[in-house]
Amino acid sequence: PLQFRYRSSVDRWLAAFDGLGKGSGTAIEITEGLLMERDPVVLEQLLRLRDAGVEIALDDFGTGYSSLAYLKDLDIDYIKIDRSFVSHLRRDSQEAVLCEAMIVMAHKLGIRVIAEGIERAEQRDILRAMGCDYGQGYLFSQALNALEFERMLGAGEREESDRQRA
Repeated sequence: PLQFRYRSSVDRWLAAFDGLGKGSGTAIEITEGLLMERDPVVLEQLLRLRDAGVEIALDDFGTGYSSLAYLKDLDIDYIKIDRSFVSHLRRDSQEAVLCEAMIVMAHKLGIRVIAEGIERAEQRDILRAMGCDYGQGYLFSQALNALEFERMLGAGEREESDRQRA
């Protein structure tokens, strides 16, 4: 959050993103806490990033006290449903009602939804049935460093190539 208070930080980020071009899929994650401060400098920097084509993901959605108006004012691209809603997710649970409400609201606003903390196939299936766009969690992969990620991608490409040849 501190970096958003300095124009030079965002200037450096924009210079780094410049070669990627709009629509490159570059995204930045912010927390609701950053928005709760209502700091005009922070909001200005977020809008600069937004105007440069950087997508904005609102992390830990549902855990803070920020205004829902920020969803439209900042033209948020993604909300990330916090793992606290997903960890105890079962069909017909209060968590299911809340997750579905967040997904429906986000989609009506044109916002894509990422659910965090998916560890069981049942959670994935419930969220998929609700229309959740993306998921993160140990069900898919543990956190990887850059080298491990590249290896995983390479293994996936080899598997795909083998399937195409068969």
